[in-house]
Amino acid sequence: MQTTAVAPTATVPIDLRARMAAYVALTKPRIIELLLVTTVPVMVVAEKGLPSIWLMVATVVGGSLAAGGANAINMYVDRDIDAVMHRTQNRPLVTGVISPRDALAFAVNLEAIAFIWLWVFVNMLSAVLAVSACLFYVFVYTLWLKRTSKQNIVIGGAAGAVPVLVGWSSVTNSVAWAPVVLFAVIFFWTPPHFWALAVKYKDEYTAAHVPMLPSVATMRETSRQIVIYTVVVWAFTLVFAPVAGMGPIYLGAAVLAGAMFLYRAVAVLRQQTPKSAMKLFGFSITYVTVLFAAMAVDVLVRFGL
Repeated sequence: MQTTAVAPTATVPIDLRARMAAYVALTKPRIIELLLVTTVPVMVVAEKGLPSIWLMVATVVGGSLAAGGANAINMYVDRDIDAVMHRTQNRPLVTGVISPRDALAFAVNLEAIAFIWLWVFVNMLSAVLAVSACLFYVFVYTLWLKRTSKQNIVIGGAAGAVPVLVGWSSVTNSVAWAPVVLFAVIFFWTPPHFWALAVKYKDEYTAAHVPMLPSVATMRETSRQIVIYTVVVWAFTLVFAPVAGMGPIYLGAAVLAGAMFLYRAVAVLRQQTPKSAMKLFGFSITYVTVLFAAMAVDVLVRFGL
């Protein structure tokens, strides 16, 4: 009986695709998307118009590489925690698709490329800010605070706020009060955003011995902190309007979106359920997107395309 031979290399492309997908997963692309949402609109505000396409592309590419490298190092350090928590058990270093050594080499190379890229195609200040965010995220948050303090995400959130500084400095080669205020917006937005998600996974954080606030405090205390930080975020978004000379489009969005954000936060305090917390988590992403989109639209409408 005649049989059909199967080429021994038939499965190689599938394996290669799987490894490539695993390396992409190391960078946590969904987090990078959120960071970039805050970068480009800030460039528009700094330019008071639309920056050159090349500058936007160069800044986005460099920022993505820097953030991706930091996220990959985070996965390397936290691979023991990821193995315990159900929602992270499919990450590449847990499944073994990528070895820890290869993951670390990949991450360090990304950071080196990011620094050189931003230095050559944007400016030195942007390169230093981007890589500094990585160092803070790795050494202050991941290696120190995450496993030792319930304030881990509060202080560690500073790393996620740096892209607004990078966006501004890419255009002006300087830092001013306007991006500092936006830095504060993202800094204070991060805790309620992340705590809302952590409410759902508090038992997993407990099992992994990570003192995330919902796993070490009562639901009422967590909810109260969420409301406090949300009020502070709203306040800083309103302060940004006069500091940056924003117009009615941004101010209207800041008022309305901030009111809705606070409404969702108060709902968590009243109901104290994972369901209400996840609604807040979902809206918190929409909130940042709407706020920064309104910022860019406001400038483009007033100063022209």
